[in-house]
Amino acid sequence: MSDGRGAGPLQRLIEELKRLPGIGARSAERIAFHVLKSPREEAIGLAQAIRDIKDNIRPCARCFNLAEGELCHICADPRRDAGLVVVVEQPKDLISLEATGLITGVYHVLMGAVSPLDGVRPQDLTIAALRDRVAKGDVREIVLATNPNLEGDATALHLMEALEGTAVKVTRLARGLAPGAQIEYANRHMLEEAFRGRHAL
Repeated sequence: MSDGRGAGPLQRLIEELKRLPGIGARSAERIAFHVLKSPREEAIGLAQAIRDIKDNIRPCARCFNLAEGELCHICADPRRDAGLVVVVEQPKDLISLEATGLITGVYHVLMGAVSPLDGVRPQDLTIAALRDRVAKGDVREIVLATNPNLEGDATALHLMEALEGTAVKVTRLARGLAPGAQIEYANRHMLEEAFRGRHAL
């Protein structure tokens, strides 16, 4: 028996929305019907915002953060301390740490974490680019801000091995973050404690 939606634009939108993380069939239907009932300008604005982010956002040439130009707004800011590099797994982790207001340095985004079960190897990350940044001699401290879980710990271990033999100081966020936690879900106080309590490795 047909549900009345057929296989037209509405059903296509529902199917596309269901691909998004955390969006189930019912949520996808609600969002699709909201878009259908909203003013045309609002719906077109949403579609244009999605198109713009795909057309105009690219990895920063230096740190792999999200950028609209060659460099992200953090790398392009001369007031930032280029000698202090905070290494994170994903741009969303950078956003969480940046919101604390504690980081005066810059970042390096790995674009993932080592996870053999998911087929992610150290060479799939931006570790080589980080070594290149260190080799230029401007970096004095690397803060490993990987997630305190199995993948984050494995990634931190590979980073320590990759940076072995360099003169740079390597520290890691303190365990103000609970083991197994995700940086993006940590509150400001937890991140502040973790950053202030970072320790040498």
